[in-house]
This record gives sequence, C-alpha cells and structure tokens, in this order.
Amino acid sequence: MVSLTWAGKGLAFSFLISACFLSLFDDVNGYEPNWKSIDSRPLPGWYDDAKLGIFIHWGVFSVPSFSSEWFWYNWKVIKAPPLVEFMEKNYPPDFTYADFGKEFTAEFFDANQWADMFEKAGAKYVVFVSKHCEGFTNWPSKYSFSWNSMAVGPKRDIVGELMNATRSRTDLKFGLYHVLYEWLHPLYLKDKESGFKTQDFVNLKTMPEMYEIVETYKPEIFFSDGDWEAPVEYWKSLDFLAWLYTYSPVKDTVIVNDRWGIGANCTHGGYYTCGDRYNPGVLQKHKWENAMTIDKRSWGYRRNAPLADYLSIEELLQTFVITISCGGNMLMNVGPPKHGQISPIFEERLLQMGSWLKVNGEGVYASRPWTYQNETVTKGVWYTKKTDASGTSLYAFVFYWPDTETLSLDLPQVSSATKVSLLGYPTLFNYHARSPRGLDISVPPIAVSKMPCQWVWVFKITAVEN
Repeated sequence: MVSLTWAGKGLAFSFLISACFLSLFDDVNGYEPNWKSIDSRPLPGWYDDAKLGIFIHWGVFSVPSFSSEWFWYNWKVIKAPPLVEFMEKNYPPDFTYADFGKEFTAEFFDANQWADMFEKAGAKYVVFVSKHCEGFTNWPSKYSFSWNSMAVGPKRDIVGELMNATRSRTDLKFGLYHVLYEWLHPLYLKDKESGFKTQDFVNLKTMPEMYEIVETYKPEIFFSDGDWEAPVEYWKSLDFLAWLYTYSPVKDTVIVNDRWGIGANCTHGGYYTCGDRYNPGVLQKHKWENAMTIDKRSWGYRRNAPLADYLSIEELLQTFVITISCGGNMLMNVGPPKHGQISPIFEERLLQMGSWLKVNGEGVYASRPWTYQNETVTKGVWYTKKTDASGTSLYAFVFYWPDTETLSLDLPQVSSATKVSLLGYPTLFNYHARSPRGLDISVPPIAVSKMPCQWVWVFKITAVEN
C-alpha cells in the first residue's frame, strides 16, 4: 500500500493507491506504465466519427474577464502593464486574485440550457474545464481546500450539474479538461525550484484530483494540459494512464490527448493536439484535434472584445472543413461570463453551426479523409469521403459558390454510375467528365430561397473510382 498523507489548514486527507496497482499489470490483460503499452491502445471509434466537440473555459478568470484566462499570471508574474493599470484603476491596492472568487457568482448558469445548446450546435461531445492554471476547481474537490466552486463563489458542483444535464438530456459524450500545473501553488513552485526532483505537488494535489474526477464523474474524454514545464516522470502521467486504461470506470471508452509532460506532446497519447489552434492543412498520420476558439484572442470571456475578434460563421466553417478533411476533429471553445449565461455572439455561432450541420452532416459525421484533401483547379474546395458496399462517395465542400454556371473539379475519377447532388437540394446536377480525370458540374442559377444553406455548400459525388 502506498499512502500519501498531508494535513493542513485543519484538513487531512489521504491519497491511496491500491497495493496491487502496479503489480497487477502483470496479472491482467491491462496496460503498463510505458509509452509502448499506452500508445498501443486503440482509439475508441466514436471519437473519429464525432468530428465536432464544444470546449468551455469558465472559472474565476471569468470575473475580471479582461485580457484572457491567463489574467492572474500576466498580472502578478509577467506584470503586463495593461493588467497592472487595469487593477490600479479599478481595485484597491490590497486586492488579491483570490478576492475575485466570491464574485464568480454563476447566478444564470443553467446546465440544462447549456446542454441543449451544445446539442443544437451539432456537437457530439463536450469538454469542460474542471480546473485551469489558477487552481480553482469547478467541483467540490477534497484536494483544493477553500478554492473550489462549492466553497466559494457559486457554492455549486458545476462539473456535476453539467455532467448530469449532458447525460440526461443529450447523446453527447461528456469530457473534462484538467491542467497539471498551477501557476502560483506553493508546492508546485517548490518542486520547480528543486528542478522537479521533489514531487509534493503531484503527490498531494494534481494526481489526487485526477483520480477524483475520473472516479466521480467518469469522463469519456480526459483533456490534460499544463505539461510543458516538467517531464512525464515528474507528473507520473504513465502511472495514471495505465490505471485509466486498465482499472478506471471508463477504461474501455475514455479518450485522452497528448499533453502529459515534456516530450509527449504530438508524439504520445490518444489523439494529438500538438498546440492550441493546431490546423496543419495537410493529412496527418495520427488522429488529431484542432482545439480552437470562437474568440480569436482568448479562451476565457472578455468583456471588452470587439466584434472583429470573433470568428464569423464562414471562418468557423472553413476551419472546421479543413480540419476534418485532414483527419482531425474540431473542439470549438466558448467562454461564458461569470454569471453563466452564454453570450449571444457565442450562442449565434453555435446555432449557426448546428443549422449548417443539419443540412450537411452526411458529409461530416463518420466521414474519412480522401486521397486528396483539397482541389487544385478551383480554390476553396475540400473533400471528405465515405465508402460502403455500393462504393465510394466524395463530399466536395465548396467555400465560394461558383460565379459562373460551372464548378470544375480536377481530382475525382468519375464512373458511368456517378451521380452528382447538392446536400439539402432535391435535384441531381448534370456534369461532364474530363480527361484523364475530373468533372465539370453544371450549376444553374438557384433562387436564394431554394438554397439549402447560406454558407459552404457540399456536393456529393457518388461511385468515384479513386
């Protein structure tokens, strides 16, 4: 039995690891705490089919809602002049970041409303920030004394409420984001000062929290972050992943990312995120995710963000299409204000995405990348494919509606059985096969009222030979 016990501020707790935790890897058909074993686990199929997830960054940083979710660090560590000036102008000299906690009120937070909105957006999974680098936990953690959503601020189990709403009202998979490190936690700073030779922060804070949220909330996605300052060995990431895949209550279904310590990013884990807003534009060999934001500059809510800082629906859809064409999923972030009512600009983008997917989801969900990702002869055309017993169908996502009555595509090899349609439109389109491959699709004028959607149109080309 490995027992790690810490007492402080009147709170005593024990983090217990089963006596047989490490030894049993040899006795069951499980995963061992090394990358060869961890990386051998197949990615559960639902994730590749899902394509779209919703990311939610919400925490104490939503109170100042200025600059970004890195407000505390940039104010106290970087001492960025705009933040220092903001605090000097608006708060008393002795005001601390912890004082923002009581203002994280969440009075308009309705988990049912959130869950319904995310489902209407056409998403298939949700990843909620259970804890960001400020250390505040959005659940009543035993390991975050007086700095959690039940002890201060909302006085509610935010994670629990969203989990229950998501699972009771929708078919979305529920996932959690958890950051490994905390900017100003004394134990972490002490470990860092030692060159990460000590592991008090890991043993007494991070790891207990990670086991706690898995056992309590059973997330289907575990998105780790904050890994870049210390090696995998310091974080004990491999021990956790081996347990997660072998013994946890979600061992058969859970999916993880790649942020588990220096050297793991874009190399090890379940799916790769590589970096924020990662969108390589070319096909990747390993399943990956584009974790990105509707607000171009921040993951958390910003009160002073101008309209120009929000991606338009055209920009969102184009980013999404390029992502799935190259084999990725897109995790689209919203940042609610402190009161918990998702802002109209985010709501509009979510509902616009959902209305588009209602028409064009056939070319999105459960699709796969084609041999070619984008067109050579016509700008702004990207492909996905589906293959079944009847053959291969291509989906050509057209960013710009043709300004002539012909849409030219160089890459598809059509057959005598090929048919061309526009998703959401009732009539087949005529086309002319080109040599040695390609086709010219006749696109007659269509009344605006007859158009199936307002942005990014999807042509379906059946029975292609390549």
